[in-house]
Amino acid sequence: MIAKFELTMNDILQRDIFKNAKVIAGSQGLTKPVKWTHILETNKFDSLINGDELILTTGAGLKLDSSTELNHMNNLIKRNVAGICVEIGTHVNHISNEVIQLADDHQFPIIIFDQFVKFVDITQDLHSLIINRHHQMLHQLNELSTKFNELSLLPNGILKILQEMYIYLKKDALYITEEARSYYYPPETKHIEQKIRAHFPYLNEYNKKQRLIPLDEGNFVLVPVKGLGQILGYLCLKIQDNSLDNFLFSVMDRAALAIAQIVLRNKTIEERKQNIENNIVRNLLHGKDYDSDELQTFLPFSASNFRYRLFLIQMDQANSEEDDWNELKLQRSAMFRSLFKQHGFYPAVSVGKNDIAIVASFKIKDNADQDIDRFSSILDMIKNTYAKNIFDSSKCIFGISKVNKDISALATSYQEAKKVLFLQRINITSAVFYENIGVYRLLLDQQNEHLKSYIYDCLEPIIKYDKDTNSELFRTLEVYLNSCGSKKEAADQLFIVRQTLYHRLKKIEELLGSDFMEPNNRLALELAIKAYYMSRANRNG
Repeated sequence: MIAKFELTMNDILQRDIFKNAKVIAGSQGLTKPVKWTHILETNKFDSLINGDELILTTGAGLKLDSSTELNHMNNLIKRNVAGICVEIGTHVNHISNEVIQLADDHQFPIIIFDQFVKFVDITQDLHSLIINRHHQMLHQLNELSTKFNELSLLPNGILKILQEMYIYLKKDALYITEEARSYYYPPETKHIEQKIRAHFPYLNEYNKKQRLIPLDEGNFVLVPVKGLGQILGYLCLKIQDNSLDNFLFSVMDRAALAIAQIVLRNKTIEERKQNIENNIVRNLLHGKDYDSDELQTFLPFSASNFRYRLFLIQMDQANSEEDDWNELKLQRSAMFRSLFKQHGFYPAVSVGKNDIAIVASFKIKDNADQDIDRFSSILDMIKNTYAKNIFDSSKCIFGISKVNKDISALATSYQEAKKVLFLQRINITSAVFYENIGVYRLLLDQQNEHLKSYIYDCLEPIIKYDKDTNSELFRTLEVYLNSCGSKKEAADQLFIVRQTLYHRLKKIEELLGSDFMEPNNRLALELAIKAYYMSRANRNG
């Protein structure tokens, strides 16, 4: 059973020293807490009152028997005084009806003593009681803090802390976060999570300290769990009414601190693990040495039935501030690791400021080395992904390597994926799989000087003629080849009449020879045109 540490007006009336006291007004306010007592014999008390005090007075200066002087009583009420005890007979013989009515209206207790009582005895009795209860509360809080800290070191510590709160307070407890797993105790309170989460958008900077949320299941108080200047989540506690006393708030505060320690410790472990994974993958991408024992913790590369593709994402997004980068890197890594795991992959993730590399391992089926359907499915999902301030797929391009088995050949897979990205950047192809880029696989492997020579041998007369005469023979040749020699289709695509097309084709024959559409010549020209665009993109880049 929870000890009652807060002293109320009702508790005070049960003391022996108050056995002859009478409540003559404000009986609805007897549940108010009392933090201290104060003897007051003056109406100049603005700087003397802090709130929640029980005022002891003989009435001198307050004029409680006057029907026209209500200002002093109003001032006490506004200053959140818990109540007032008046000794009758010394300075006042009665309390005016107007004062009583005002006290009733504001649920402000007025207690009178018909007989002489020593105020010093009252203050000594109540102050001893208040101090004793405060010490008991601190002792209990220290015990709970120690217990919370012990639980925070155990597996599944957050759930254990919530369970301890429930056992001690007999109140439902939840820890809810926007980014990670939530916890709740008892288990049947799981359905409340979504109802509380629906209030998160309304938790702005001005009300993130302590917030009461009314639900059909009862009222819940939210206390933010903070760490490193950020709100990590919210500790939620079901309460009986609309108030949270100091003891309950202190319990929540200490539980929130223990949970924050767990979350930050887990983040540190996760960051360290991610940095190791990131370094291993980057070393593999660039053909550097790696620790095979560490690699085995991230990728099942030694299993004979496993293959992998490198999934490379290039981002055209503004870099975050350096202070935010570690958090952003961790969030992106967690997001893509979870996404690939959901599709049955075994991912190792490396997040750079402008790219994300995922080594996606998978089990082969029926000795098939490829698994294009699953990769296409996850690609579609990524293209539809938008996470505010974390990832925007609309600003990304994607390249996927061939299937490989030997993890030491990841540098080759990296070059394959980068070639796909290069072709997309220069708008030559929309293919994302390396095996689908066709003849560009050959062209991209050629030395730049070889490409220039090949382009010159095949297209130099056309390129020179266009430059000298400002004509469009190159474009005409490209469209005519793409149209498989259909003059009607080529003319339509070029937005010219056929007579103009005939004239251009005749000039092309003069420059390249009348057999330029023979299969071998045609193939050579098509390759040269593709090489020309690649060469120009390299030159401009």
